[in-house]
Amino acid sequence: MLAVSATYLDVTPDKDLPLRDDIRLLGRLLGDTIREQEGEAAFEIVERIRQTSIRFHRDEDEAARRELETTLNSLSHGRTNQIIRAYSYFSHLANIAEDQHHVRRSRAHAMAASAPREGTIARALKLAREAGVTQSDLQRFFSSALVCPVLTAHPTEVRRKSTIDREMEVAQILAQRDRQRLTPEEIATSEEALRRAILTLWQTSILRRNRLKVIDEVMNGLSYYDYTFFQELPRFYASLEDQLAVMDPLWTTLELPSFLRMGSWIGGDRDGNPFVTADALRQALLLQSRQALGFYLEEINLLGSELSLDGRYVSVSEQLQKLADISPDLSPHRQDEPYRRAISGIYARLAATATALGHGEVARHAVGEAPAYAGVDELEGDLSTLHRSLMSNGSGTLARGRLRKLRRAVDVFGFHLASLDLRQNSDVHERVVGELFEKASPGIGYAGLSEEGRIALLLEELRTPRPLTSPYLDYSQETASELAIVHEAAEAHKRYGRAAVPNYVISKASTPSDILEVALLLKEVGLLRPRDGEMSVNIIPLFETIGDLRQCSRVMDELFSMPDYMRFLRSRDQAQEVMLGYSDSNKDGGFLTSGWELYKAEIELIEVFKRHGVALRLFHGRGGSVGRGGGPSYQAILAQPGGAVQGAIRITEQGEVIAGKYSNPDLGRRNLEILAAATLEASLLHTGSPAPREEYLKAMEELSDSAYKAYRNLVYETEGFERYFWESTVIGEIAHLNIGSRPASRTNSRRIEDLRAIPWVFGWAQCRLMLPGWYGFGSAVNAWLKAHPDTGLALLQEMYREWPFFEALLSNMDMVLAKSNIAIASRYAKLVEDEGLREAIFPRLRREWEDSIAKLLAITGQNTMLDRNPLLARSIRNRFPYLDPLNHLQIELLKRHRAGDADERVVQGIHLSINGIAAGLRNSG
Repeated sequence: MLAVSATYLDVTPDKDLPLRDDIRLLGRLLGDTIREQEGEAAFEIVERIRQTSIRFHRDEDEAARRELETTLNSLSHGRTNQIIRAYSYFSHLANIAEDQHHVRRSRAHAMAASAPREGTIARALKLAREAGVTQSDLQRFFSSALVCPVLTAHPTEVRRKSTIDREMEVAQILAQRDRQRLTPEEIATSEEALRRAILTLWQTSILRRNRLKVIDEVMNGLSYYDYTFFQELPRFYASLEDQLAVMDPLWTTLELPSFLRMGSWIGGDRDGNPFVTADALRQALLLQSRQALGFYLEEINLLGSELSLDGRYVSVSEQLQKLADISPDLSPHRQDEPYRRAISGIYARLAATATALGHGEVARHAVGEAPAYAGVDELEGDLSTLHRSLMSNGSGTLARGRLRKLRRAVDVFGFHLASLDLRQNSDVHERVVGELFEKASPGIGYAGLSEEGRIALLLEELRTPRPLTSPYLDYSQETASELAIVHEAAEAHKRYGRAAVPNYVISKASTPSDILEVALLLKEVGLLRPRDGEMSVNIIPLFETIGDLRQCSRVMDELFSMPDYMRFLRSRDQAQEVMLGYSDSNKDGGFLTSGWELYKAEIELIEVFKRHGVALRLFHGRGGSVGRGGGPSYQAILAQPGGAVQGAIRITEQGEVIAGKYSNPDLGRRNLEILAAATLEASLLHTGSPAPREEYLKAMEELSDSAYKAYRNLVYETEGFERYFWESTVIGEIAHLNIGSRPASRTNSRRIEDLRAIPWVFGWAQCRLMLPGWYGFGSAVNAWLKAHPDTGLALLQEMYREWPFFEALLSNMDMVLAKSNIAIASRYAKLVEDEGLREAIFPRLRREWEDSIAKLLAITGQNTMLDRNPLLARSIRNRFPYLDPLNHLQIELLKRHRAGDADERVVQGIHLSINGIAAGLRNSG
């Protein structure tokens, strides 16, 4: 493969020559590693499979296909796994090279002083200036803005941290080779380092032997702070402040509020995950806090070594001198170094804080005893004292170094690191609240009450400060667990501050009582205080099915019509967050209908919130794949209806997307900047965007109705479809893969209704059909054209050109269909034992796939898929020869496994192939 892997790339412009060189180099080193570790025979088989696969793809050579299948099917168990590992690692290495090339091209644009590119803060500010946005407008935006990527733990990230670390090492070496002129000796040294990293990868297991625990997921999530967030978020703010100062000198003396912050669900999301308990929440918060303070302590120590300023040569402020005087640092060597003595005191106080928070002993002892900080604001105050003294005494350049980044980090991360959301299903809340009422007043029968009766009872209870629970009563395990969770959240507020646990998300929200039930639980632990009319936590309904999306505006209208709730909402700055679920709405109604119902829900929510004078903040529950709301973030944010992005947005970052976006610091910074730039543009430049033309809305409604019927007919109304799905995909095997703490289904059933959206999408991606990202579109357009034969196509083409929502919808579908492969999907279909069932369903899938592609091309005017995105087209097209053998091997292993082959290498091979295919597809779950 690997010796001649230049064939991985087509002939491309010279600017892509470094990418081809990197892939050649990595492929050659991987090939050398396979030859040295597994022998010449293994290497020759890998090469023969690669060449045959390329021949099949290039010429659609059926002889090559038969040869490929014969070769793959004849491999022994051990050899099969060697081949799978080879192609899996090549996909990972190719990903690294492509990521590095993105960074390379960004730097090339910067060095050439090119016009600011789409998705950069520089371009957003330029557009704002051209649109007449004033400094006051920008200040108002930044003072109230919130941009928050929320990391979640979901079972699609199949890589271990051990392999990610080695892959990062490869990326760093490539970056070094790219950015420096190396001597021949240095080139040889860097190549040797690459060999070591690739050899370590080859000798490291990709798979986990045991299923992850919640705390393992927490630790995995925390690693991205070391990779990216600690360094890149402060750099982002520094760059933004400097750009603003260049644009208008009045910004020179202003410091931006920290509007871009991190969020997390890892350790707080217990919807369907019985392993997220109060103890897990406590440990997650402790680990987060330890990560933040550990970073601060190291930075403060380094800052002390840098600020060696002698008080005999520089003046210091009175406040700085006081800090130095109360410091426990009495060393005579630092007698004339007030900054160092002050910093020693700050370090001692922070070390005492870490001890008080239960972090254990710090790595580097303080010089003496000092009181712990009561809150992060005290630490910020001390660091600001350093800053002001430097600025006022001719050392502003020093203040702009490590201290500037540290002050920003403390402001962003606090003592809590990331805001940890709680999430639970409304059905659980109903049972818990019902039990609380029954224990307090037997016979009340909460579950049997009407919605009006429940609301009346809940509001009555929310008006009284007395608790409903009693320490003298015994509660069920479920109720005791839920109460323990909210008690732990209340403790976290005392320990780390309110920002530690600021949100409570309600899955499967469908009624106002769903929100009021959570308000009642918060009241029980003092997070909602009736007497003061205060609420310390945002209560966030998650509307995720098609039916719930259609009702969400009515639910919020009813809620805002309750004076009691509005009284509490005033304590949250009259702002309400609503979460919209992309994954479950797609599984419920299909890609087209999900997208349209989400769009309509936003329009209706905007109107309801405006009428009640409530600020709307949307939380988008997007996954990595298009079938779960994935796709380019910049286009997705700008495709929202006018008024939907009111200076604030939260977006989930899920599964393998986290590693893809944030393990590389340069890419991580770029992805964070994209979120901020898009939010700024959507909030300041698109608020007055005209509503879509009435013809567009009617067309989408008609298209959605047809797509919904086609999708529901297939997935929920076709007899045997559930069995077809389980037998034609690796869903059963995915359910047993050790890639997450959460079960694949909410119950023990195999019903699609109970299956989580993540494995649903992941399963279809593995068999290369990608059904959740397109099914129903072809039928919908066919029905539309039949009803509007003369003007139908022209209108859809116009909608694609003029309407960002429709353009983004089709652009995402374009990418999904380009990654699909109906020939490979047909081989998975043959895994279905019932031939009649197979013949009843797969031809329907093929027809819809063909129709969807044909109609997509007709509307977009493309000759082939991804005509307008040649870089992505090239990447996808040239991955196929390395991806297809993995699919063929996976099919063969599934046959063996399901036929009763008990060899553990078969199961291992299936899991290895899942990893490799996911790596090749990148955004598959």
